[in-house]
Amino acid sequence: MDLKIILLGFLQGLTEFLPVSSSGHLVLSQIFCGIDNASAAYDIVLHIATMLATLLFFCFDIYYLASEWLRGFISDTAKTKEGWHLGWAVIFATFVTGILGIALKPVVEMVMQNSLFVGLGLLLTGVLLITSHFIDEGSGRARPADGFFVGAAQGIAVLPGVSRSGMTILAGCVLGLSKEDAFRLSFLVSIPAICGATLLEALELGGFSAFCAELPHCWFLGALAAFVSGMFALFLLKRLVINAKWWLFGIYCIAVGFTAVVISFMGV
Repeated sequence: MDLKIILLGFLQGLTEFLPVSSSGHLVLSQIFCGIDNASAAYDIVLHIATMLATLLFFCFDIYYLASEWLRGFISDTAKTKEGWHLGWAVIFATFVTGILGIALKPVVEMVMQNSLFVGLGLLLTGVLLITSHFIDEGSGRARPADGFFVGAAQGIAVLPGVSRSGMTILAGCVLGLSKEDAFRLSFLVSIPAICGATLLEALELGGFSAFCAELPHCWFLGALAAFVSGMFALFLLKRLVINAKWWLFGIYCIAVGFTAVVISFMGV
């Protein structure tokens, strides 16, 4: 049991950040492999662990950008700084993601039971990732209006099989951002989205005692595994994005998605 807890944590951290759709892999593993889903409380713990990995990875960016954004309310000069524009981009993205996430919730609940739709989502993710290889590299910095487009990409990615990181990084590249800025914006907008989703999930458990009661034995080992694998995935993805190699994940997504579609049609 302890090994399974650690393995789930490791896979959560790895697939949460790499553009392969962690939710899509979870659904397919449940349908085809009979792997039981983790308890809601443990799922929350793993999301908190991966969120902490994001906060640590971007801690200096968050500090300086947040400082510039706050100074923008008292200084006109600060409003010309990157932090002011990027801060509003994250806020706008969070707003759009929230609206789309709520609107798509019934669709997500239906798709979670259908391997065919998950497979199609992975195929879509794969095709989009491969097309990123043909987008000319930009050099722009994030603008407030970019948040609407990136937020919409993140909102659509609540569908299992559609990669959140893949969609948002691709959106940033299409908008003309540099690869590094597209990568950074992608994960900065993920922080409030993950916080909000985790909070809503926690409220549904019915209190702290109910939360603790659902936690599996040695849950902290799984959380540590999720944190470590999440940090590794962030370092790896940043390197691949900057070196224009992240489109290779598209081949993997197409292979998994195609397999899921074929198996679904065969009725296995």
